Amino acid sequence: MDEPERRIVVLGKTGAGKSSLANNIIGEKRFEVNHSADSGTSECKAESKSLNQRSITFVDTPGFFDTSRSEEDMKREIVKCITECAPGPHVFLIVLKVDKYTAQEKAVVERMTQYFSEDALKFTVVLFTHGDQLPEETTIKEFVQKSKALSHLVEKCSGRCHVVDNKYWNNSQQGDYRSNTFQIKELFNSIDKIVELNNKGYYTSDMLQAVTTKLEKEKARLPPEESPQKAKEALIDSIMEETSGVGLKTLLEMFLGGVVKVVRDGEPWGSLGLE
Repeated sequence: MDEPERRIVVLGKTGAGKSSLANNIIGEKRFEVNHSADSGTSECKAESKSLNQRSITFVDTPGFFDTSRSEEDMKREIVKCITECAPGPHVFLIVLKVDKYTAQEKAVVERMTQYFSEDALKFTVVLFTHGDQLPEETTIKEFVQKSKALSHLVEKCSGRCHVVDNKYWNNSQQGDYRSNTFQIKELFNSIDKIVELNNKGYYTSDMLQAVTTKLEKEKARLPPEESPQKAKEALIDSIMEETSGVGLKTLLEMFLGGVVKVVRDGEPWGSLGLE
């Protein structure tokens, strides 16, 4: 019997600990972690592994909601993310740090809330890293309640939020709550509930469906000896050309804020959107 798929797109500000988090959950160092001052994922990358009788695909992304990179660079990474998670993610993980809530952090959260449609947030979990910064005897939900913007975001995600610490909680002796083992188990419980609540379907949209159709055509066009990655690379180039007049904001809205369809794995659809 095939394992159920779980495609997970990891989003957040540069330096929030997305790559370390993905490595922690997978249990292997699959994603490069940059510890320099200008740290963070520079390009989109996907890795798959069988975990807990599920086929998990993590799509790690650069900071889509930052403003430090050129629009053209970020557009290409968004297109890569869309191609890697097609036909659509089962879950979005919004990754934030347990930290002093600065004006910059607030701006990132507000941008996220702006781009995510209400429907997309039905597939979203907020996950905090740097759990060692959480005050003693404080839960992550209590921490969230101290910020109006954070509370608003988590409420839109039906209250789903968890916390890990990529450095100190791997062999935690601080009780169940401050333990990555406990928190990752709780995270997967939330992910399974999202899938069940959405009739075992995943988030998709006209754009994601169109990309999936085009990817299948590209794979069929290439000789059998060519890798599936070659088809993805050719498709990314094609989509970049098709969307040359589309701005970064519009592209993010097409991905995260469009009219959403819930589709089960294996169900058919027509070719829509980017024809």
